[in-house]
Amino acid sequence: MRAVDVIEKKRDGEELTKEEIEFFVRGFTNGEIPDYQAAAWAMAVVFQGMTPQETTDLTMAIARSGETIDLSEAVPVAVDKHSTGGVGDKTTLVVGPIVAACGLPVGKISGRGLGFSGGTLDKFESIPGFRTNLSRTEFLEQLRSVGLVVSGQTADLAPADGKLYALRDVTGTVPSTPLIASSIMSKKIAAGAQAIVLDVKVGEGAFMKTIQDARELATLMVSIAHRAGRRAIALLSDMNQPLGEAVGNALEVVEAIHTLEGDGPVDFREHCLVVAGHMLTLGRVVEDENVGHRKAEEKLIGGQAWGKFKEFVSAQGGDVRYVLTPELLPSAPLTEVVLSPQSGYISQVNARIVGETSVLLGAGRAKKGDSIDPAVGIVIHIKVGNKVETGQPLFTLHLRNTSQLEQVREYVLSAIRWSEKTVDPLPLFYEVIK
Repeated sequence: MRAVDVIEKKRDGEELTKEEIEFFVRGFTNGEIPDYQAAAWAMAVVFQGMTPQETTDLTMAIARSGETIDLSEAVPVAVDKHSTGGVGDKTTLVVGPIVAACGLPVGKISGRGLGFSGGTLDKFESIPGFRTNLSRTEFLEQLRSVGLVVSGQTADLAPADGKLYALRDVTGTVPSTPLIASSIMSKKIAAGAQAIVLDVKVGEGAFMKTIQDARELATLMVSIAHRAGRRAIALLSDMNQPLGEAVGNALEVVEAIHTLEGDGPVDFREHCLVVAGHMLTLGRVVEDENVGHRKAEEKLIGGQAWGKFKEFVSAQGGDVRYVLTPELLPSAPLTEVVLSPQSGYISQVNARIVGETSVLLGAGRAKKGDSIDPAVGIVIHIKVGNKVETGQPLFTLHLRNTSQLEQVREYVLSAIRWSEKTVDPLPLFYEVIK
């Protein structure tokens, strides 16, 4: 078998066999197939697509390109959730403790933020001492003892994915649904969870701008999971405006803490309860998501989820004093309130623009390897559908210095669209793909 034969077959729109896909992934991972041939193959996939079976075979080949984790060594069943990336999406910080407090273990491999989307690991690292580089043994032991563990991807976990993604990033081959789906699902499968809830974001602040595109990706990922012997569902959730109020790492940790303590923004709280309800259903703790929602809410109101969060932070080396007293977390030396220049109804709070503004402040990465400032960010005081008066606060900027203040203020204001007529609030979710 030759790499060029596999490239030409896909170029001509033919379906690759499992053996051909495994040969190509194995050869690319170990260096026998050079970058230029892998780039040609990826471009052929962009133009010709892949069948669901091909995409599943690609996913499994990537998942098996390195170390895999079998979570059944630690617990009978573990559940995971994955978000395709959003602005203000600190869901894992609340959902994980809720689900674990319900008796269903959560084992999650998370990523870092890139571009305008925040990363879960970056948020947790706002807590001094919190470790995100657990070994396989530490990961399994904490899953067994605490019921909740979140760690970063090791170099040995699905190494083909990291290598292929880096290539796609510089060859114009990122926007391919089969390649996106296989990248996400290979890591989930290699990480060992038997049940996976996929939170697929839709809208201005998401990679998938339309419900149709999000539905296609979600359906394919659920199909891959089932073909691979895993249980999965996907939720199509709104990302036309930021989730919750806080955008920025320490700010989002504070918001998650307030939510676990029984407060927090209404939209974020409800989003977490819906996701938790589906996780509990998929993990077969409850019979349906409505019962799951009620059980999750009981653990949130009763304080058990808050207790699990503190136990979890301590287990991963985090200094719990910073959780008990959030004022100790990193905070920016300056704040600037951006006031409304007019009256009217809010018809848009563009999540992408808000996210990009947070990157300008230093809360995110423009490119891999950039450092981030955990203290800076934005707090949003309005939602789509709100009626606003002139001079009312729209945003509070948390910033390190004033050098970019005018630029940042103008840019974040451009996220707002106005209407003279009443505007309906945005839904939290659009569809469930089972």
